[in-house]
Amino acid sequence: MLDATLARVAAAMAQAGARDHWWIIGSAAVVLHGVDTSVADVDLLLSPADAERLLAVWPGAVATGTASERFRSHPYARLDGAPLPVEIMAGLEVCVDGMWQAVRPVTRAARGEVFVPGRAEMVDILQMFGREKDLR
Repeated sequence: MLDATLARVAAAMAQAGARDHWWIIGSAAVVLHGVDTSVADVDLLLSPADAERLLAVWPGAVATGTASERFRSHPYARLDGAPLPVEIMAGLEVCVDGMWQAVRPVTRAARGEVFVPGRAEMVDILQMFGREKDLR
């Protein structure tokens, strides 16, 4: 299911004409780095402009969300229409010690047709998130 979802994301990003760098983050990125873990959804980090382009071409249902006390993105949306749900996080920020910090990877490694932050940077991002499931 993960491979098919990633293929759908890559195809949609190409169809949308993505102009900025984008990454798979979260548990799917951990799997793409070779770690065996469960994946409930695919987290896609992208620019707000590319998010709008993607939302315009996504072939399934789109549900937009709002910020939480811990995370905010502009926009945040959950996309159906792939084997696993896809969560888009554009301009993602995480609240750490009362301060909002942007999540902007510097590294970008190709894994097939998709991209992930480098392994060390992915670890840093997961630690920034600070949730039990991310720390594991």
